[in-house]
Amino acid sequence: MEKQEFNDLLQVKTKELDRIIQGFLPPEEGWQKTVIRAMNYSVRAGGKRLRPMLMLESYRMFGGKGTEIEPFLAAIEMIHTYSLVHDDLPAMDNDEYRRGQETTWKVYGEAMAILAGDGLLNYAFETALKAFDRVDKTDPEALKRVADALAVLAREAGIYGMIGGQTVDIEAETQPEPVTEAQLTFIHECKTGALIVASMKVGAILAGASKEQLRTLEKCAEDIGMAFQIQDDILDVVGDSKELGKPVGSDEENHKQTYVTLYGLEEAKRLVETLSEEAVEVYLKSIDGEHEFLEQLILMLSGRRK
Repeated sequence: MEKQEFNDLLQVKTKELDRIIQGFLPPEEGWQKTVIRAMNYSVRAGGKRLRPMLMLESYRMFGGKGTEIEPFLAAIEMIHTYSLVHDDLPAMDNDEYRRGQETTWKVYGEAMAILAGDGLLNYAFETALKAFDRVDKTDPEALKRVADALAVLAREAGIYGMIGGQTVDIEAETQPEPVTEAQLTFIHECKTGALIVASMKVGAILAGASKEQLRTLEKCAEDIGMAFQIQDDILDVVGDSKELGKPVGSDEENHKQTYVTLYGLEEAKRLVETLSEEAVEVYLKSIDGEHEFLEQLILMLSGRRK
């Protein structure tokens, strides 16, 4: 696939995902409309829509053709967005800009931003549950696939996934001894990798992938998640704040250990390339199905500037 063809297709797919996600946002009405406005403001800020894109591409790669995937596409973006809303709070990273606009707490205040994050997490599962209405209720296998997908989503977003990684990340900022490679790997695998694993596994599960295929896809997703986070660490050092839409240098300001501080910039770049190539060449290409766009997406992420 030529670069321009990929870029054009990426734009089309991003717009498709935006349309789907917007369709699941709650109406801004009632006595609680302020928190709903804050929730919607956060989701509408845009972004790469990477997680729903990985989910949809995984679903289609395994032959998925239904609409039961759509509530999950919106749900994973809501969960990701809630994590960013809470990440930006003064008690966490204290960031004032995200995706080129003021962060939710700067616009709505800290208390409302906390509630907006809580609201997005809860509403994500309200949304994902709507998948049951989009499958044949007389088909036990279809119902089980939705239930299994929900279980993956819940686990990877929780204390054994993203929240667990965030916990260790926060504690690492003030621990007296240096962060170890094992500790940093755990942080990255959970804090960033867990939702990427969830995205790809949910798509595959809903499409009826086998257990062996799921194991291979999970390894692929783990590599993508690790490469993505290391590239994030790199961009925090060498990136352009205008291009990124958020401040750079926050890792150093918050005394965070990263793969860049642990191994240096060049070794971190090498790791991103190695992990991305392994994700494509070793894992993805061993799976039957159409995944040319997904291959290009993974390789694009390793060289992204934002």
